[in-house]
Amino acid sequence: MKSSNLHMGIIGAGGFAQFAARAFVKVPGIELAGVTDINKKAALELGGAFGIRVYEDFDQTIGDDNIDLLYIATPPWLHYTQSRNALLAGKHVICEKPAALTTSEAEELRQLARSRNLLYVVNLIQRYNPLFSIVKKIINNRLLGNFLHGFFENYASDEKLVPDHWFWDETKSGGIFIEHGVHFFDLFEGWLGEGKLVSALQLHRPDISLSIVDRVQATVLYEDGVVNFYHGFDQARILDRQEMRIEFERGEISLYEWVPVRMKLYGILETGQLKKLRDMLPESSILHAQKDMPKHTQQDKPKQTSARFKEFIAEDHITLNYENDLGKEKLYQQMLSTMLTDQLAWIQSHDHARVIDDNNALRSLGMAVQADRMAKNFNY
Repeated sequence: MKSSNLHMGIIGAGGFAQFAARAFVKVPGIELAGVTDINKKAALELGGAFGIRVYEDFDQTIGDDNIDLLYIATPPWLHYTQSRNALLAGKHVICEKPAALTTSEAEELRQLARSRNLLYVVNLIQRYNPLFSIVKKIINNRLLGNFLHGFFENYASDEKLVPDHWFWDETKSGGIFIEHGVHFFDLFEGWLGEGKLVSALQLHRPDISLSIVDRVQATVLYEDGVVNFYHGFDQARILDRQEMRIEFERGEISLYEWVPVRMKLYGILETGQLKKLRDMLPESSILHAQKDMPKHTQQDKPKQTSARFKEFIAEDHITLNYENDLGKEKLYQQMLSTMLTDQLAWIQSHDHARVIDDNNALRSLGMAVQADRMAKNFNY
């Protein structure tokens, strides 16, 4: 007899699928049931690690009535077809990004899932990071004033991306904006609301015989300011690093790594705002610029100052540092578990308001497709 747990099948048994599986088994109500991959060795390895069935192929997997939910972790060009066939077979679907290579395909998947009352979501994991909610509260409560400018800089490694890797083939990956950039278009939309693409460009490697686009840049206008997105895949793995910054009228927030585990806030605070920050980040360290100065330079009372023609009382001038104790790998696994828990709650009751849903997949892909098209019209 089938248990009351939701049975999950895994399509694709690469390194990330194995990483994700370790997070998924921690979720109450989820039971791993099977895996398939064209790489039989990888499938057998994952199947053996979790004691689950290894299917011969995708069709055999979706044909198994024991499978309720499919996690698709294959390369991008397979996402649309595999998600569509899974939905047609009556399976719930969680797919790695992007949803598809075109917005029309992504829209079709969304409508298909809705017509059959099935879950369909793309694993845009960033909004499950506790720091996402912290930054959103700071923005919404105007603790540093209004948003002005932001950037995301992704200096990524290409150490394992050999010249014939599918990542460089835009017919298979969709290109950098679509394959990778969707995460960050979705992240900043979560903070700042819907954006409008202003400009985009792409740059090729000097060796024109390879015709490889390895750097892309996009500028997106939000209601109160603008954000620059840069992705470059050019460096040794040891140099792989990411930074994002959000600038406000009275300070800035910086986050580090593509799954941020560390945050730095620098700024001037008005009365009562320091307590709000301490309540949000009780484990942070705070340096007070005035209190740590020599006594003869300290202020005796809060200072009245101004920015953008607005006067305010500067009660404190701080640098706040916070780092998640879990570290990147454990935090990432926690985010995956939280994502699956969130989606499972919706399957159990459609009244549950999810952190991400099928709209996130479509909107982030839409921005990425626009950026890709605009970048191709930039001649360098």
